[in-house]
Amino acid sequence: MAAEQRKLLEQLMGADQLIGTGAQGCNSQLSITDAKVCRSYLAGTCPHDLFTNTKQDLGPCPKVHSEGLKAEYDAASPSEKAKWGFDFDYMRDMQKYIDDCDRRIDSAQRRLEKTPDEIRQTNTLLKQIADLSNTINSGLLEVSVLGETGSVSMALSEMHKVRTAKFQKETLERDLKNLQDTSGPSGHQKLQVCDVCGAYLSRLDNDRRLADHFFGKMHMGYSDMRKNCKKLSIELKGRAPPVRHHEEDDNPYTSGGRPNAGRGPRYGGGGGGGFRRRGGGGHGRY
Repeated sequence: MAAEQRKLLEQLMGADQLIGTGAQGCNSQLSITDAKVCRSYLAGTCPHDLFTNTKQDLGPCPKVHSEGLKAEYDAASPSEKAKWGFDFDYMRDMQKYIDDCDRRIDSAQRRLEKTPDEIRQTNTLLKQIADLSNTINSGLLEVSVLGETGSVSMALSEMHKVRTAKFQKETLERDLKNLQDTSGPSGHQKLQVCDVCGAYLSRLDNDRRLADHFFGKMHMGYSDMRKNCKKLSIELKGRAPPVRHHEEDDNPYTSGGRPNAGRGPRYGGGGGGGFRRRGGGGHGRY
């Protein structure tokens, strides 16, 4: 079965892309700085390995994952690692997927917002409730004054108006609560969006289901990615990325996610998009 899957991948991607899963003899032909090597895998964890068998499965990484080269990188001195600058590639790759996740979160939040008609109804109910509150307060004050002056009949009549206003106010407050509970596409499910991974959560979920989410593979993957990206952005602050000349970089992304068409040398080589530093990794959702 594994052989059939490998053969299919070779047909789709080319055998040279699968060097990392093949014989060590082929791996030995690649140097650690080769553009075909996944630098995110060497410097940390490749995003493609974080979400396997989840809704966000990214599929196989198009670059080589070589255990031998990873061991070489781990054994290298800090000065040599700084010269290679793979941390910049790793941070850029993570930022690309964090930005994609943040866009999904923003889109999901907008889908849960109230419609203009629901907003209008809410504002109308709030105004009516506020007006009735003023009527009740004024009526109670009037009852007090009438009682002190001995106008019992008028005080009783005013108290009846106050009770009627209280009943109307309670009815409107129930209507407002029902509107808030059922408004928006979330409806009675009371959905909310996880601000780490973008999944929908129900406020009605019990502790077990919430724990299953927060300790699930997808949530933990994005949580680790955000933390690692923030940590790297602090560590690399003030350092310039390495300049790599005459390097064949088959990464299809540049800053802004557009193909690199004759833009001259740039640092690159991981399997991700153009690096944009945004305050240490996304929106700071940790």
